[in-house]
Amino acid sequence: MSFKLTAIAFAAFLAVDLAAAQTVAPAAPKAPEPSYTISYNLGVISDYRYRGISQSRLKPALQGGIDYANKNGFYLGTWASTIKWIKDTGQAQTPIADVGASPLEVDLYGGYKFEAAKDLTFDFGALQYWYPGNKLINVAGYSNANTLEFYGAVTYKVLTAKYSRSQGNLFGTGLVAGTTSTKGSGYFDLSAAFDLSNGYSIVPHIGAQTVANTPNSSYRDYSLTLNKDIDGLVLSGAVVGTRTKNNGAYVSTAPDGKNLGKGAFVVSLKKNF
Repeated sequence: MSFKLTAIAFAAFLAVDLAAAQTVAPAAPKAPEPSYTISYNLGVISDYRYRGISQSRLKPALQGGIDYANKNGFYLGTWASTIKWIKDTGQAQTPIADVGASPLEVDLYGGYKFEAAKDLTFDFGALQYWYPGNKLINVAGYSNANTLEFYGAVTYKVLTAKYSRSQGNLFGTGLVAGTTSTKGSGYFDLSAAFDLSNGYSIVPHIGAQTVANTPNSSYRDYSLTLNKDIDGLVLSGAVVGTRTKNNGAYVSTAPDGKNLGKGAFVVSLKKNF
């Protein structure tokens, strides 16, 4: 009698359990992945070098940026860094020229990037260099520092070739019009990115800057960068330098007359979010 009651109770429990399982709502469908990504970065560097030339008078700079990338290939972004070269140019004048409060460079860019074939990618876009409040035009022989460039790049596996062309005077060099205009200046660079595993990568780079109507200001630059990525925290060390035709074109005009393109070892720390 006790065995029969136990069996009946077990059967009843099993029936209730099966019925409950059948009434459980089905799992919600997995949410679709967003069609875009937004990323951020923030860092510090021992010397802000751009195309081999120091923008911070061989001193440290704070930097950061935001990037939006859509899966369809379109992207937008902004990046900023502290600088010193515009203020230095004004300080070197007699009397000192009012070049405005412009200790900052802000880059605004956008473009379209797509894979044309396996391991072959093209990238086309525009980049506006903006120096808020700059009055570099107050210095004789200079124009507004703001510069717009169009660029095109092709990447095959680890190798990238890129060409950028200014749509107006290049970073305030040259006058507004005439033979001294530097509109149409171009920069060609070739770089590679090698993954060494365990978060390490190495990036060799060479570049050539041509300055329209100012051949003595044209030059070549080079760098070799070693990166270590630790969960988005990137430590970098780079050997950077230039070969200029006229070193006087890239000497800090104030306050100490330093060669802004001299060879140096630059370190940086950046956090990617």
